[in-house]
Amino acid sequence: MSDVVPPEVKPKPAVPAKPPNVGAPSPSSPFPPQGQGIGGGVGVSAPPPSGIPVPIGSHGLGHGGSHAIGHGVGHGAGHGGSHAAAHSGSHGHATSHSSGGGSTLLGYIGIDTIIEQMRKKTMKTGFDFNIMVVGHSGLGKSTLVNTLFKSQVSRRSAGWARDEKIPKTVEIKSVSHVIEEGGVKMKLTVVDTPGFGDQINNDNCWEPISKYINEQYEKFLKEEVNITRKKRIPDTRVHCCIYFISPTGHSLRQLDTEFMKRLSHSVNIIPVIAKADTMTIEERQEFKQRVRKELEMSGIEFYPQKEFDEDMEDKSDNDKIREAMPFAVVGSDKEYQVNGKRVLGRKTAWGIVEVENPNHCEFAQLRDFLIRSHLQDLKEVTHNIHYETYRAKRLNENGGLHPISSNDTQESNL
Repeated sequence: MSDVVPPEVKPKPAVPAKPPNVGAPSPSSPFPPQGQGIGGGVGVSAPPPSGIPVPIGSHGLGHGGSHAIGHGVGHGAGHGGSHAAAHSGSHGHATSHSSGGGSTLLGYIGIDTIIEQMRKKTMKTGFDFNIMVVGHSGLGKSTLVNTLFKSQVSRRSAGWARDEKIPKTVEIKSVSHVIEEGGVKMKLTVVDTPGFGDQINNDNCWEPISKYINEQYEKFLKEEVNITRKKRIPDTRVHCCIYFISPTGHSLRQLDTEFMKRLSHSVNIIPVIAKADTMTIEERQEFKQRVRKELEMSGIEFYPQKEFDEDMEDKSDNDKIREAMPFAVVGSDKEYQVNGKRVLGRKTAWGIVEVENPNHCEFAQLRDFLIRSHLQDLKEVTHNIHYETYRAKRLNENGGLHPISSNDTQESNL
């Protein structure tokens, strides 16, 4: 018998699995079925009926839709920085997971553009920064501020005479200056305190300073409780108080301790050792350690306070800053030629003390800390901690401040 060859059985063609989000719409969805327009580059489904919004990220219409078809990504309308974000990593796909464990939508949404929006708005409006300098006459307070902001914002630039006599009591002098860098405008107000600690009897010489700080809080509070409030309340609150310690090399004076103890709960105090070039490096390190120990024993908390650290990263960064404080600084607004470069410095018989050289002093650390890393945090701590403390106290004292209408304001001015 001949072998019987069974008829050849042809395998059935495999039916491709239906991708998610393709097919009949769910009963709760108002949208029609979509084709493989997302990520596959096969085609784009028909647009939904008029009046039905297109879900964000479903078609990637960042630049009219043409560029987004091949990638299924899109670039976000009007965001100059999102082009690079959309092609980095996994093409910038945003994933949206429903709470019920449903399907995942891929596509660029544009959430990251909020940073660019905030930047543009800040650049338009600008912002305020108010800094107070406190210390004896002759410690270089005005010079240090000029050096920090590379501008003539000291009291001398306001037309005050160099031979002006020391006031008999502490006076409060403020001068404002608009600084612009990289398109960002900042209204810098420097509050000077001539006469502080210069008298034979310095009892309660911190009271005018404390009164000034609270007056700025009160001014802001009254603007806040007005019925017709300004869209942007002028901010004259003191965001930072730099306290200048004399480079004695011994210890803090009683006045230093008393001032910082009384004002540390109402303003951000940053202690600095002035004219650090009058001490050797060994003397400077010993003096810094002694000052830190005395501040700790007196229970004085300077900025950045430990209880305001938001997370472990902040704590790690701020611990390094606290270990380096008080910064031993040298200020100068004069330039000298050193090794073919123009540098800010102080000329001595032994050479040039370079202000921004970390081997000579700690001015660069103070500048980076004050301006480049913690300026915004200084403003936030002032508003959220010190101002809120004052606000709560005032409202509790008066049983709540009554809102001031525009008519009341006009009557009070008459």
